[in-house]
Amino acid sequence: MIRYSLKCAADHSFESWFQSAAAFDALADAGHVTCPQCGSAEISKSLMAPAVSLTRSEAATLPDKPLSTPENPQEKALAALRAEVEANSDYVGKNFVAEARKMHEGAATPRAIHGEARLDEAKKLVEDGIPVMPLPFLPPRKVN
Repeated sequence: MIRYSLKCAADHSFESWFQSAAAFDALADAGHVTCPQCGSAEISKSLMAPAVSLTRSEAATLPDKPLSTPENPQEKALAALRAEVEANSDYVGKNFVAEARKMHEGAATPRAIHGEARLDEAKKLVEDGIPVMPLPFLPPRKVN
């Protein structure tokens, strides 16, 4: 495991752990490393001495819990909101628009859902009178 001190285009600093330097590069190139404060995918490494595990047994075991915890009150509130949403709604992923429309039209049982939609799709839902709102966090597949 390797820990990097990272900085986004808006100059927010944060740390994150990765399996290797190559894993960081692959994730960053794919846009999966994002700033926890603003969501920017424009991430660069800050100067630091990276902490690298030295034994194979340490490298072979992956932790069950997240490698970092929220540090400031805003991050803590965002983490609490995310936990509340995930505990009380179904993640429908890219099927969000279709599911929301089905429920609005009575073709599906109403329930709390969250998922992904492009901006134009979300605007169309609102124009059609379907109540939706953006969530201030990334979907599970795009989280560091």
